[in-house]
Amino acid sequence: MSKLHVAVIGCGSIARHRHLVEYANHPEVKIVAVCDAVESRVKETAEIYNAKAYTSYEELLTMEKIDAISVCLPNYLHAPVSIAALNKGCHVLCEKPMATSREEAEEMIKAAASNNKKLMIGHNQRFVPSHQKARKLIEQGEIGKIYSFRTTFGHGGPEGWSADGTDSWFFKKDQAFIGAMGDLGVHKADLLRYLLNEEFVQVGAFVETSAKENTNVDDNATLILKTKSGVIGTLAASWAYTAKEDNSTIIYGENATLRLEDDPQYSLVVHYKNGESVYYELGGIQSNAEGGQTTTHVIDHFVESILKDSEPLIDGEEGKKSLEVILGALESVKSNSIYHMEK
Repeated sequence: MSKLHVAVIGCGSIARHRHLVEYANHPEVKIVAVCDAVESRVKETAEIYNAKAYTSYEELLTMEKIDAISVCLPNYLHAPVSIAALNKGCHVLCEKPMATSREEAEEMIKAAASNNKKLMIGHNQRFVPSHQKARKLIEQGEIGKIYSFRTTFGHGGPEGWSADGTDSWFFKKDQAFIGAMGDLGVHKADLLRYLLNEEFVQVGAFVETSAKENTNVDDNATLILKTKSGVIGTLAASWAYTAKEDNSTIIYGENATLRLEDDPQYSLVVHYKNGESVYYELGGIQSNAEGGQTTTHVIDHFVESILKDSEPLIDGEEGKKSLEVILGALESVKSNSIYHMEK
């Protein structure tokens, strides 16, 4: 079989450090085209990967025969570009958050279904070995009844990571829609849904812009969440963890406490209520820090789902449910009350 012809739309940091590198390393993939509004950036990227350069995604979709596309653009473009690609018969891997509204997310899901194409959202936390092991332990009943959790994702902010630094689209509300909550919080909403294997029904949120200047998006957010079965806990997303990144999750259960990505040496630590502890070295979590970058497995999974015609782990419906937690948090802030997510 000939290789899967892939294009990457948006050549910023997430494309450079993850999508392009991982596609290039995949034996079944050929990167045929790249697109970015910044001409110098796209030309440089095209040269590295021996691909065709475009500054217009519409032109790329018209001119090239593409099997699959990665959408690595500012949040407000996720839905329109994904829908255009799906309607051109491409499978789509879209960065998170998948859209800026429930309606947009539903349009994306509809476009994937009507064109019989895969739509996957890039929630890489599900592929982290410690997270997968924790889900298994919970599923097997090892932890017993889950009582509570706390999870956090914070670093110093996108200016240290984004291709455009302090001038990044991450800080512009018309392009980003939301700040740290969309950049980091939605990842943790997705992770908690995956670990606990149930949906959230209530959310309360405090959302602030306190650490960054010249921006109108949130840089600190704390959510209080409750699942259908009554598990309660907190989710924090921040661009104000200036000294060290924190990407940890702790699950408190009847028989044990799980500490995920909380120990510098062991990616999963299980403390049992009988006093015993088990320490797992399972490989690191993806990080933006120097030397911290490991494969996300997102690209491999996306490619495999196309080649094997299987449903991706994070399809459009899953992406929408994780987005809805964040949308619920915004509703909570707006109404200054607990938001009920049950329809």
